[in-house]
Amino acid sequence: MTVAEAVEKYISRRHAEGIVFERGGSMLLQLCQYLGPVALAAVTAKDVLGFLDGQSIGSRTWRLKHQMLSRFFEFWSARAVLPGLRMPPQRPEVRQTFEPYIYSRAEIQSLLRAARTDHHPTRLVDPQTLRTFILFLYGTGALTGEILGVKDADVDLETGMLTIVSARWNRSRSIPLSRDLCEVLQKYRNWRARKRLFDPHFLVTKNDKPLSKKSVVVCFARLRRIAGVCRRDGSALEPRLNDLKFTFAVHRITSWIRNGANLSRMLPALAAYMGQVDLGATERYLSMTPERFRKELNRLSPRKGKAHWRDKPELMKFVSSL
Repeated sequence: MTVAEAVEKYISRRHAEGIVFERGGSMLLQLCQYLGPVALAAVTAKDVLGFLDGQSIGSRTWRLKHQMLSRFFEFWSARAVLPGLRMPPQRPEVRQTFEPYIYSRAEIQSLLRAARTDHHPTRLVDPQTLRTFILFLYGTGALTGEILGVKDADVDLETGMLTIVSARWNRSRSIPLSRDLCEVLQKYRNWRARKRLFDPHFLVTKNDKPLSKKSVVVCFARLRRIAGVCRRDGSALEPRLNDLKFTFAVHRITSWIRNGANLSRMLPALAAYMGQVDLGATERYLSMTPERFRKELNRLSPRKGKAHWRDKPELMKFVSSL
């Protein structure tokens, strides 16, 4: 049996088990291309290591591909098609030290100006949609996938409430929207009506289809270049869409401090608003606030440890009053 035949049968087996296996299948097809028309039994650990090391990938991705290849070879070894293949040693796990990017208010304004002027007839994402999407993220502190999944029926502008269904945590939450964000969303809804766009999702393409994560990531990368927003801290990763979630939290905390708000009360509300599962989740946002606020934040930050308060009606009533 050749490697190509083994890969084809293995992918078919995964699909028959109800597994999408898109990423794993793509990786195995790359292995076929790398090894060429060779027999599966002729593959060596050196061949596998050459395939893994020959790609420009990070340590975490290298480890994931090593795991997928191990399962592939173990599958055929268990069926006596492949003699014992000793995989190259797994790389040690490297702790990630990535820090989210906190946009300044001036940078957000630059992104919005770039979105307003970024017209091109071949692009499926209208500038109005892209601008609304950025404000939606920044105004709610939600994840990119959460906002992409929002349906028109989830946005109640009469009461100023938004329902977010989180696939990540398999639960939903209802949060109040600011008056300014309600105005932005109402303008977008009016624009949709004029354009006769009727897809159930709130944010749609020019072809009346739901926005995809890939399309908005590509659009946002273009806006960053136009607006001149980039990292200057030596990080290899440029500012992301999901960094708007962290920016929302840091800007909110900073504003509360300047206005003398009771952080012991506000921080749990912030975590509930953003769909966090425990009070300790706010600790990460505290570490990103400007240094001049650090002493006060450390004094007022919630105690570490989990506290299951998200279902308390009195807290949700308070969140609705913000």
